[in-house]
Amino acid sequence: MNSNFKIIKKSTEAPLARVGIIQTPHGEILTPAFIPVATKATVKSLTPEQISEYISPEAILANTYHLYLEPNSEIVKTHGGFAKMMNYKKENKVGPTFTDSGGFQVFSLGQAMGHGISKIATSQEISESESENSQKEIIEKYANEIQNKNLFISIFKTIKKSILLMISNNQAENNLEFPKNKLAKIDNQGVTFKSYIDGSVHRFTPEFSVQIQHDLGADIFFAFDECTSPLSPYNYQIEAMNRTHDWAQRCLLEHNKLGKSNSTGEKQMLFAVIQGGAYEDLRRESARVLAGMGFDGFGIGGSFTKNDIGTAVKWVTEELNQNLAEEKPRHLLGLGEPIDIFLGIENGIDTFDCVAPTRIARNGRIYSPDGPINILNAKYKNDFSPICEDKNCYAHNYSKSYLAHLFRSKEMLAATIASIHNLHFLVSLTKNIRQSILDNKFLEYKKEFLGKYYGNNIL
Repeated sequence: MNSNFKIIKKSTEAPLARVGIIQTPHGEILTPAFIPVATKATVKSLTPEQISEYISPEAILANTYHLYLEPNSEIVKTHGGFAKMMNYKKENKVGPTFTDSGGFQVFSLGQAMGHGISKIATSQEISESESENSQKEIIEKYANEIQNKNLFISIFKTIKKSILLMISNNQAENNLEFPKNKLAKIDNQGVTFKSYIDGSVHRFTPEFSVQIQHDLGADIFFAFDECTSPLSPYNYQIEAMNRTHDWAQRCLLEHNKLGKSNSTGEKQMLFAVIQGGAYEDLRRESARVLAGMGFDGFGIGGSFTKNDIGTAVKWVTEELNQNLAEEKPRHLLGLGEPIDIFLGIENGIDTFDCVAPTRIARNGRIYSPDGPINILNAKYKNDFSPICEDKNCYAHNYSKSYLAHLFRSKEMLAATIASIHNLHFLVSLTKNIRQSILDNKFLEYKKEFLGKYYGNNIL
């Protein structure tokens, strides 16, 4: 049994769902839990004090790739870790933290660059990618959604030309060849990539990712992995999965060699990242292989289709349970919409992280029990009802009319109020799901919430 995680209760309705506690040097993480993302040791538009007082998350997560580039891991280490640097506290002391490995940012600079896709895609997009005209079809698909298609295509071509010119200039300067239209090059030893800040060349290996994360000082961090595109073919998914397994073993060896964190002096937990795309055989194989390596927990990463997230997660958690890894925590990387949270928890996920709540908040998209709203719609100019009906939410103090005014006036306070609200919404939702499992009412709560949020057709 893993001494860092304890299962408090398993659901009587959904056999894979559970409630637990992760023990860290900086306090307990009650699971299931939604973990806000503090990419560069800051949750955008919020102070750490606002995070602690108004959101009260179980932990926060920062990004290895971004903190390596700015300010650099040595500076973070000198502060005593990123939590101390940003003054993040939980119950008046330094709170629990995560860092991701930088693998997803490599994906963004590599396979995903130029495709206009994320780690999540629809099945239709995957089918389209397999045709010779997929790029043209994707352009047409999204261009039809705006009024001026020619302008869209012109902008697309201009951006593409600029990227190619930057790559060309940097290649001449650094004498390093990158794949066409990409800013990252993957090989079996690691990844070479260009900084999005100044175009300088950098190199991540599994060992170096671990070294950086020891400097950043998170209580929980992830092994360096290759996050594949949901449009990648099966044969490449196999190649990337095998590479991820090799890198995981190298990360584990480096972590054990380094011992305690360089910045906090505390022992950290290292999670492997399970890959395999949307393929059941690969997901199960990845879970089996990594379960046998001795990691403290598991991240589920990579690509899914929008309609099979729950299924793919179930493959992984079933396999972990069958391979003596049931009592180790599982984290779903980069997914955090309400439906993702319900499906993840139902199928054995303990923690989540996602930038979506703050990203959409900065654009005026606000969560509500009846589904998300766009505060910039004209009807909210004269809507004097609270942004949030929950009196425990900071945004309850303000009207939709006021928030609409802030956004239309381009006031910075708009992003702050909206971000606090969206994070409070997801953190509270996950806590409510936790309680519903304890009360044996998970399926009832799931039906009630999702039916209201998405409409009854979601079920």
